[in-house]
Amino acid sequence: MSMPFYVAPEQLVRDKAEFARKGIARGRSIVALEYNAGVLILAENPSKSLHKISEVYDRIAFAGVGRYNEFETLRKGGIRHADVTGYMYSRKDVTAMGIATAFSQTLGTIFSHEMKPYEVEILIAEVGEGDEPNRLFKITYDGTLFDERGKCAIGGQADQLMEALAGENLEGADLTTVLGRGAEAFRQVNGGPPQGWEAAVLERGNGRRHFRRLGEDELPPLD
Repeated sequence: MSMPFYVAPEQLVRDKAEFARKGIARGRSIVALEYNAGVLILAENPSKSLHKISEVYDRIAFAGVGRYNEFETLRKGGIRHADVTGYMYSRKDVTAMGIATAFSQTLGTIFSHEMKPYEVEILIAEVGEGDEPNRLFKITYDGTLFDERGKCAIGGQADQLMEALAGENLEGADLTTVLGRGAEAFRQVNGGPPQGWEAAVLERGNGRRHFRRLGEDELPPLD
């Protein structure tokens, strides 16, 4: 009778983490920046049909990097979770914190119990009502949850983007300013112009639904 192949738990976790990070690094990064009327989410995305940024609920947006089919599955699950919560309780009970926690639990379970982890990183953004602060949450492939302030980046170049934006004081800046600075950070990190943009905002005073995609005429130039 052959002995089963043994792998130390520490080695298994390291191998899973390395596998997930390599998959995420192949995707294009996303950055979120607060501005005076809400939150901007900007992604390098050459596709016009495969969106990386989407609405989840009234004041909440989702962005994902990595394997498209995996973060799309998570996105749909997040929308169902938000809809059920809002229907059973109240629309105000649907929060970015609740949705981010659900994603964290799901990714943590997959990382711990499945042979192959999800090769994704997730960003959840929420625009505050009135004087309430905006919320930015980053969830990594292993379910680790980060509560960010002011700016947040996900993807293989997240650290470089945050370094490029580290010295920027964008508090109180308007949309045009943060959009230009975000685009410049991508160009600085990539060493050249991007292949395409995808951008959306969560804006205060935009009715019940605060999510809005930016049109072609509002996006930064590619050259």
